Amino acid sequence: MHPIPRDASPDSTLALLSEGYRFVMNRCERHGSDIFETRLMLRKAICVMGEEAAGMFYEPDRFTRKGAMPITTLMLLQDRGAAQTLDGEAHRWRKRMLMALMEPENIRRLCGEVAAEWRAALPGWERAERVVLLDAVRAILCRAVCRWAGVPLTEEEAGPRTAEFAAMIDGAGAVGPRNWRGLLLRTRTERWARGLIEDVRAGRLVMTEGDAERRALHAIATHRGLDGNRLDTVTASVELINILRPVVAIAQYVVFAAMALHEHPEQRAALQDASPEEVEHFVQEVRRFYPFFPLVAGRVRTPFDWRGHRFAEGTWVLLDLYGTCHDPRIWNDPERFRPERFRGREPGAFALIPQGGGGHLRGHRCAGEWITIEVVKTALRLLTREMRYSVPAQDLALDLWRMPAVPRSRFVITDVAPRRKADAVLDPPVALSRRAH
Repeated sequence: MHPIPRDASPDSTLALLSEGYRFVMNRCERHGSDIFETRLMLRKAICVMGEEAAGMFYEPDRFTRKGAMPITTLMLLQDRGAAQTLDGEAHRWRKRMLMALMEPENIRRLCGEVAAEWRAALPGWERAERVVLLDAVRAILCRAVCRWAGVPLTEEEAGPRTAEFAAMIDGAGAVGPRNWRGLLLRTRTERWARGLIEDVRAGRLVMTEGDAERRALHAIATHRGLDGNRLDTVTASVELINILRPVVAIAQYVVFAAMALHEHPEQRAALQDASPEEVEHFVQEVRRFYPFFPLVAGRVRTPFDWRGHRFAEGTWVLLDLYGTCHDPRIWNDPERFRPERFRGREPGAFALIPQGGGGHLRGHRCAGEWITIEVVKTALRLLTREMRYSVPAQDLALDLWRMPAVPRSRFVITDVAPRRKADAVLDPPVALSRRAH
């Protein structure tokens, strides 16, 4: 067996925290290899990047997510008992329930809710001296996804719920106060979510006949596992949060799309009359270019060999998502924003992996990936066709040591005004079935 290059540092935890998204990339370049060994939190870790590494990592049933990430991150991103923490047939059974919510018509309905909430917010934006887009879009998405999921949300609740989801997102990759705040606020969200599950099961919260099965709250509350029993209340509430919070997190991609429009004004002009395919190319390049999740971790379930290296049971492996999306072996001129790179190119299952790789149904690729794409498309149409705004001088730097990365100013806009009468919400989803790997 070939030896794996080793990082010289006795422990690289501080380096990971200081280098953030570029930690794995920097060392792969240093070692001239897309695999190396290091120590993180005093534990041996194997770090990998690239399309071949993603194919290795996302081979079904090869890795488990149990014990693969710090407990504080797990609690904010997934929590115990969630679909992403399950293995084998238990994972696939739960994933089928989640994927059933991702039908094109259901995604279209969510995008309609997003557009309606955005348009309702516009008059307030017009009156405001300034709008912090990240915060404003998080509020829009929180209201929209709750209505879509069948979750009742009063005006008084909307603010606190948005703040709780935002704290979970902001704290997931942090150490210290940002993480502690996310964990503290999550306890309040969990109590609320458990109450919703209990209300559905007790008949206190009834949804329209024929519509309930499309609503995430009803689907999760009534879902039965492989043993024929309903999920316990705590696990069901975790799955509900794992539907709502990730949609609120799409606000980061919306802000990145707005940054791309600002930094590449020729793209804004092109999008005014762009075809559905061209809009999709722009969104895919936003997902490739800008930082979302830095990496994903797993522990080996079944020993295997890869590239002459032996991966024993329990080996801790980290796959660089950001680095793979910037790998020059996959992407020509990866540090340039070029939507046209997707013209005539359908990314492979292990090349464009900001939300995971491989298959949606059998693997751990994010169930909500299609929702992300279509919601960002909806936001683009609103930004380019239904409103005008100015981008004042501000600090738009992206600190790649901060996980998750957001522009320092959180993207401020001013002088908001309507562009024209609202037209269609979005073009039909682009052949979603072709991406169901």
